[in-house]
Amino acid sequence: MYFGKVLGSVVASQKVKDLDGIKLLLVQPLDHELKPTRDPEVACDTVQAGPGDIVYLVGSREASLALPKTFVPVDAAVVGIIDHM
Repeated sequence: MYFGKVLGSVVASQKVKDLDGIKLLLVQPLDHELKPTRDPEVACDTVQAGPGDIVYLVGSREASLALPKTFVPVDAAVVGIIDHM
């Protein structure tokens, strides 16, 4: 699990059928001091996050398990919005 800041949304004209209806977000991964750790990545949104939100994400297998249809090919999923730190 790691932190990220939502930069915006991503539009994909073609994607895996099991991702239909799932919003894609561009997220900047952050460390515990909210400083960028690597390049931005695309993550599936499970909590209706929006631009500017600080969120926490899961990656790898856990990301696919966070979606309604499990085991879809995703690398990251937003699973929570951070209200206060």
